Parts: sequence; structure tokens; C-alpha cells
Amino acid sequence: MNEPAPVVRLRVPTDEDALAWHRVFDDPDVMEFHGGASKELSVYEELTARQRRHDAEHGFCFWTMLDEDGEVMGFTGAQPWPQENFGPVGKIEIGWRLGRKYWGHGYVTTAARMTLERLRAVGLGEVYAMVDARNARSIAVTRRLGMELHETFMTPLSKRRGHCFRLDLEEGTAA
Repeated sequence: MNEPAPVVRLRVPTDEDALAWHRVFDDPDVMEFHGGASKELSVYEELTARQRRHDAEHGFCFWTMLDEDGEVMGFTGAQPWPQENFGPVGKIEIGWRLGRKYWGHGYVTTAARMTLERLRAVGLGEVYAMVDARNARSIAVTRRLGMELHETFMTPLSKRRGHCFRLDLEEGTAA
């Protein structure tokens, strides 16, 4: 028997969320596939400001994830792929990052499904997920979302192997 989906709320990131993201992501396990080390608060200040702009311009962003008690757990959502030298240049990336204490409870999958519905509602036709090839948890999420491997790549800076997954939102199936 399947457990019910956990309660997750998504909101456009606030100025205060920069500090919350900094706190929640200040963990080497969380950052293992994101450079391995904690980021400065200024990185999250810029990121949350950019996400507010994305939401205003596109109707979607990396939203702050809140649990049933209103606590910040991390983020999930979508944004234009920010790199110009690799990956799905000119396309929309779906992504997520979750505080360690929330792992393994279905929060990311639930929030990512909510994201897909919001992307369909704004008329987006496809979405991509960029995942480090060693990140089994995120790869499992892409599979639960119905995404399929689109290409394998080597990141220019870290020289790590990664996977680019794709989902056709119009069909609801991967292509």
C-alpha cells in the first residue's frame, strides 16, 4: 500500500528565504553534488532574487518548499538553464535541493510533480533535469516523474559525468 504524499507548499522565494536556504543547505551531504561545500549567504541572496525575477517574467521559478508546519525545507521548481557552454542551452531546467533531515519522505517527488503541473499550466512543452551521474536519489526522482535520459555529458569545470533527462509535458511522457 502506498503512503499518502507528504504535505508540501511552494512559494516564490522571499528575501528571508536566502537565509533559510543558506541554513538548510549548510551541510556537506546536501552539497555533495553542488560543489561539495557550503555557499556564502550572498549566493543565496542572488539566487532568491533571480528566482523572483523568473517568476515575474515566466510564471515559474525555483520555489521555496515548506513543510506542513511552514518550515523551509529547500527548493524545487524550474528556471531557464543558466549555463551557455553545456547542457540544455535555451531550455527550461527542473531542479530541487532539500535539507538533509527531509530526505527519504517523498517531499521532492511531490513538489516536483506540483512543479510539472504549474509548468503545463503556463504552456511549457518540455523540461530538462541535469543530474550528477552519481546522484542516485535525484536520478530516482527523475524516473518517478517519468523523465528519460536525453544525453550524458561531462561538466566543463568539475569534469564530472552527468545526465540530462527530458520530459515532454504536452504528452506527459519522456521523449
